[in-house]
Amino acid sequence: MEIVNQKIIPPTAFRPSDLKRKMRLGEGTIETSLFIVGVLTIFITVSIVIVLGDQALLFFNDPDVSLMEFFTTTKWAPAVGDFGIWALVSATLTTSAIAILVAVPLGMSAAIYLSEYASTRVRSILKPILEILAGIPTVVYGYFALLFVTPILQSIFGDNIGVYNMLSAGLVMGIMILPLISSMSEDALSAVPNSLREGAYAMGATRLEASLQVVLPAALSGIGAAVIVGISRAVGETMIVAVASGATSEFTFNPLKAAETMTAHIARISGGDLSYNSVDYNSLFAIALMLFLVTLVLNLVSQWVVSKFREQYE
Repeated sequence: MEIVNQKIIPPTAFRPSDLKRKMRLGEGTIETSLFIVGVLTIFITVSIVIVLGDQALLFFNDPDVSLMEFFTTTKWAPAVGDFGIWALVSATLTTSAIAILVAVPLGMSAAIYLSEYASTRVRSILKPILEILAGIPTVVYGYFALLFVTPILQSIFGDNIGVYNMLSAGLVMGIMILPLISSMSEDALSAVPNSLREGAYAMGATRLEASLQVVLPAALSGIGAAVIVGISRAVGETMIVAVASGATSEFTFNPLKAAETMTAHIARISGGDLSYNSVDYNSLFAIALMLFLVTLVLNLVSQWVVSKFREQYE
């Protein structure tokens, strides 16, 4: 019998380049589109900063305007040469503080109930109902504050509170941002692993103790971010304060008085007959730039809170 020697060809050696991803046409189109959208977002943000900065610079370069006066005085009346931004900032801070005092306790209570106590069926009913509040136009909230909340407050405080006041605006703003805080907080609480809850129950903790002492601290970063986003939303609100808070530029932290916020002032003045490149016209951009910087700082703080207190679980 004749044996034929056959040469055995070894398999081709593995090369990492063989695993190189092959780009398909659809994936390439989607990736390019997402990149363009990302670049466009950055471009729009930078353009807003440039426009605000350019127009605000015209305001600060005016001989009648002093940068020191802008940041240190408390009277805002551009028509007579008074440019103290704190008259508008005080009203903005007051209404936002009232809104947060209303929204945080109610929003956190709703979030804890939905996450820790409510059944799946109850959660599927209550959460959409709660989030309906976020879809109501803010001008409706404004007239709700003026025509419904203010009369109730007048029956309580009597002549100490006027038709226009910061208290009613702040209370209704709190109702407006409540869905935002409760929804984001509920998502943060739901993301906490069940093993932490089970460990707390095994140690003899009640459901309330587990919720407040275990789950809540574990979700602190998400809850903190929700609160800061709610503050940003309150600071930037326009129609509620424009309708219910009044149009008086007065430096006060008394919530029973009428005072004009930065956003309400911009909405009111921009709708009037202002000559282009006048001091009044350019002052709007200075206020808008101030508002933009406040919101930017709040967003940066939110990112810091998330990164500082984020818990990672395996």
